[in-house]
Amino acid sequence: MWNYSDKVLDLFYNPRNQGVIEDTQEPGFAVVRGEVGSIACGDALRLHLKIDVAQDRIVDARFQTFGCTSAIASSSALTEMVKGLTLDEALAITNQDIVAYLGGLPQQKMHCSVMGQEALEKAIYQYRGITPPHLGEHAEGEWVCTCFGVTREQIRRVIQQNRLTTAEAVTHYTKAGGGCGSCLRLVDEILAEATAPMTNVQKIQKIQSVLADLRPYLQADGGDVELFDVHGDRVSVVLKGACGSCASRVTTLKEVIEQRLRQEVWPALVVEAVRPVS
Repeated sequence: MWNYSDKVLDLFYNPRNQGVIEDTQEPGFAVVRGEVGSIACGDALRLHLKIDVAQDRIVDARFQTFGCTSAIASSSALTEMVKGLTLDEALAITNQDIVAYLGGLPQQKMHCSVMGQEALEKAIYQYRGITPPHLGEHAEGEWVCTCFGVTREQIRRVIQQNRLTTAEAVTHYTKAGGGCGSCLRLVDEILAEATAPMTNVQKIQKIQSVLADLRPYLQADGGDVELFDVHGDRVSVVLKGACGSCASRVTTLKEVIEQRLRQEVWPALVVEAVRPVS
């Protein structure tokens, strides 16, 4: 039997915010959903968010989950965590934040927390009209684990965000390799690529790639970002348009750009905004 925390058991036996948010015609509000997983693969989550459009803030959150104790508890925890947050603040939530809120999860159930993070991102990015690489539709050749529908980009991202070092850990966090096992060789290859030390050139290229993924999201709000310089663990960027002048520019810089770079490039990175010399 799994060793669950009191918080996990409470949210399983007494789930908060379980159910549906119906589409609304209420002026100034929008309802969006993020769906991840598959009933055929064992776990599935549909996250419902009600958004105050003017404030860019989540005013309600509900979930429908098919899965185990950890899946239901993680989904319930997520809805409690996001209510009242701006979309930028919600995007900063990681699967480890969900685990911390729950007081821990068994290692074999960590994929439930990842499922929650991905559903949240999918809902928000869908609302913003953006499809990040790790959440998009992938050609058949890009699947790594066909048993559980896990892609190379999803595996690589989870390895980097959670500092995973073994194929067993990857299985715990993504379920990849937990079926027929034929993908474990590919998982080992991805692990070797994702954990290899980066040269400075590789670090800069990776930072540029992450910023390129973020730019459509920023441009949708009238802003933009451009890499200015990288010196050790300090990354200098230029915020443009609305990003450079709005009241939430610090939130955008720290809770969106810096958080994403720390997750996907290096956990010690510090991002600062500069004004380029004319």
